[in-house]
Amino acid sequence: MVDYHASNNQASSGGPAVYMDPREQENDWDRDLLLDPAWEKQQRKTFTAWCNSHLRKAGTQIENIEEDFRDGLKLMLLLEVISGERLPKPERGKMRVHKINNVNKALDYIASKGVKLVSIGAEEIVDGNAKMTLGMIWTIILRFAIQDISVEETSAKEGLLLWCQRKTAPYKNVNVQNFHISWKDGLAFNALIHRHRPELIDYDKLRKDDPLTNLNNAFEVAEKYLDIPKMMDAEDIVGTLRPDEKAIMTYVSCFYHAFSGAQKVIFPLITPKKAISPLNFPFYSCIHISHKNIILSLLEWIRRTIPWLENRAPEKTMAEMQQKLEDFRGYRRVHKPPKVQEKCQLEINFNTLQTKLRLSNRPAFMPSEGRMVSDINGSWHNLEGAEKGYEEWMLNEIRRLERLDHLAEKFRQKATIHESWTDGKEAMLTQKDYETASLSEVKALLRKHEAFESDLAAHQDRVEQIAAIAQELNELDYYDSPSVNARCQKICEQWDALGSLTQSRRESLERTEKQLESIDELYLEYAKRAAPFNNWMEGAMEDLQDMFIVHNIEEIQGLITAHEQFKSTLPEANKEREAIQAIQAEVQKIAQYNGIKLSGGNPYTTITPKSIDDKWHKVEQLVPQRDRALQEELAKQQSNDHLRRKFATQANIVGPWIQTKMEEIGRISIEMNGTLEDQLVNLREYEQSIIEYKPHIDQLEGDHQLIQEALIFDNKYTAYTMEHLRVGWEQLLTTIARTINEIENQILTRDAKGISQEQLHEYRTSFNHFDKDHSGALMAEEFKACLISLGYDVENNKAKRTGQMDMDNYRALLVATGNSLGDAEFARIMGIVDPNNSGAVTFQAFIDFMSRETTDTDTADQVIASFKILAADKNFITADELRRELPPDQAEYCIARMAPYSGPDAKPGALDYMSFSTALYGESDL
Repeated sequence: MVDYHASNNQASSGGPAVYMDPREQENDWDRDLLLDPAWEKQQRKTFTAWCNSHLRKAGTQIENIEEDFRDGLKLMLLLEVISGERLPKPERGKMRVHKINNVNKALDYIASKGVKLVSIGAEEIVDGNAKMTLGMIWTIILRFAIQDISVEETSAKEGLLLWCQRKTAPYKNVNVQNFHISWKDGLAFNALIHRHRPELIDYDKLRKDDPLTNLNNAFEVAEKYLDIPKMMDAEDIVGTLRPDEKAIMTYVSCFYHAFSGAQKVIFPLITPKKAISPLNFPFYSCIHISHKNIILSLLEWIRRTIPWLENRAPEKTMAEMQQKLEDFRGYRRVHKPPKVQEKCQLEINFNTLQTKLRLSNRPAFMPSEGRMVSDINGSWHNLEGAEKGYEEWMLNEIRRLERLDHLAEKFRQKATIHESWTDGKEAMLTQKDYETASLSEVKALLRKHEAFESDLAAHQDRVEQIAAIAQELNELDYYDSPSVNARCQKICEQWDALGSLTQSRRESLERTEKQLESIDELYLEYAKRAAPFNNWMEGAMEDLQDMFIVHNIEEIQGLITAHEQFKSTLPEANKEREAIQAIQAEVQKIAQYNGIKLSGGNPYTTITPKSIDDKWHKVEQLVPQRDRALQEELAKQQSNDHLRRKFATQANIVGPWIQTKMEEIGRISIEMNGTLEDQLVNLREYEQSIIEYKPHIDQLEGDHQLIQEALIFDNKYTAYTMEHLRVGWEQLLTTIARTINEIENQILTRDAKGISQEQLHEYRTSFNHFDKDHSGALMAEEFKACLISLGYDVENNKAKRTGQMDMDNYRALLVATGNSLGDAEFARIMGIVDPNNSGAVTFQAFIDFMSRETTDTDTADQVIASFKILAADKNFITADELRRELPPDQAEYCIARMAPYSGPDAKPGALDYMSFSTALYGESDL
């Protein structure tokens, strides 16, 4: 069968493109959207068969029209086959975007041929939309199978319909008016076949009332003899009220191309360019023509030529076949034209002879049997039949060889590409790099292997194409089929091996990943447990080696108790250590059993089993060392405690004794019983008794020396320290010596100044009263108060008082009357009594000053006048008034010495200040 697409390609590339009426496209689409199930079934079968009639030329086919075109690969291949043109290289990926891109390439190519695609998008085709897919295929059929049909200035559908009408016009019961009802009885299909190949159909035996038989007969004959595949079922056409127009048009277009294409190829080769008229030749008399010789020569040439034309011995190469074609063309150009002229001249001469004989009233010339013009015509007809068959065979052989060369080159290219791709893949798949890889590396290898599997799956189509091409080469009897088969077999075996190795490597990687995940989990568990255990051991070693410092038995006993508690935890800790080591042992067991070569250590920790064991042994060594150190320290603290008790026993005696002696000396210095000479004798005896206590102090010093040597810094058994006792002892000696010295100085002052014993007693009493801290010295304010209490007069720069007045009473009175010292005067006095500006006045300096300054005394009248001023001329004074006007201690002193007032103007709380004067001076003085 001649490929009708050659003319289509010439029209689309060389001449003007034929465009479809847009309104017709819209109508077609409207009908497609309203397609009923019966029509959809007919279209699906017809379009599938039509596509396969072209795809089988490329060694493939489709099963499901809406599924097999989804990736765009077979759609692009279909367009390449029916157009003879190369489309852009398709994308081999399996993703949706790759499929959409492939379908878009096909749709773009269709649009480039002047076809307007209405409502058809790549997404619908990729999604398997049946109606959109059928609509797209119908568009392709219209463009490449129907649009280029041209009959008497009509084209496409109308041209095809007119062609059918012309071809079936002579046949009874056939009236083709459309592409649905007119074909339902099957007679139109049979008429088309009979018109072109009458030997295939016995048309007279067909009956109009038996459409199933008619349709099946036409379909079977077309498939068997015309290479037109069966595109419809007779039952679907008969069982449908109105068969699908698109399906019928598609089927009928195949008949058109099958018949019209053959005529275009064959008839131009056998038809002379111009008929030869006998009038163009000179007239020869029949008597001069040797009719017999011409007939015999022509028949002999035909007899020799027909076997040559009937020789169907195939050639292996295109060059050899091209040579045969060139020989055939030489036959037509060189050898046949003279024979055509001989045949024509023979007929002219024969007719001329017969005419002359008839005009001469002579009998007609009758050649012998086998030499008649009809015999020549019969032999010539056989020659032309053989010539036609030989030409068709050569064209088919050339197409076959072209197809074979194309397939062989395609096979070599695809095989080379595939072999280049597979080079090194087996070595890659058989390597065992995962045995020494870490978990992350194995996961990376697994992802890489998954990518390789995707790549492998993508190359599956190429392998299938290689096998399909090899199969087609075998079916087309390719001369080098053994080498092709051997190479294809090697590729297929290698492909199977790659598949097995790929599966094996995946299983190995997954198994190794699972094992490494188990090891990784054990590593993680090891790290989680080893870290705290290691920290515990390091802390334990640090504690066991820690240089402890204790100061008493309680502290060392606390350390011993803590150490015993620590030792009680060691068995449990050892169990934890063994459990941690068991985890590592399990890792080694899994690795050894599965042949895994562990690279590196635990990724989650740097703590090794060896470091754990080393630290544990170190702890075991340190525990008894710590025991010995604690026991030695306990013995030491027990010895220290004995020293503390011994020192404390003596210190608790000496300390109170010193305190008592200090208090006694203070009391002696205050009370001043007896004369100064008596006091001096008693103080010296007291000093001697103190000195005799010195051995006790020395004993304490010895005990303290032992304590210092033992580095004992505290003693809970006593509040006394040696420093305190030493200071107290020295202070005791100093105090008794200072007191004796004061008495001696008082005696010297008394004798030198002529001061009486009573005056010294008064000075001592006043001094002691204001010496609040019993330090033996008065501060500036205390000294000033003492002077005021003694009645020192600033104006006369002397103390004025009676010799018989009590000092305390007189001091209170002076304060009450407002007598005080000026700042300048007091500063002068302080310069006398404290020349060193120490801020303190000793009793000796006080006596020296008073002995110089005191010359006279105040009278009782002055005291009464002072109280009368305070009482605002009343005969009594209240306690509140005294507390408000006098310092607290002076006020309380006066209140204690005043009797309640009982006069007629008495009030609650009234005091008689006259009683205070009486108490001071007596009745005679008042």
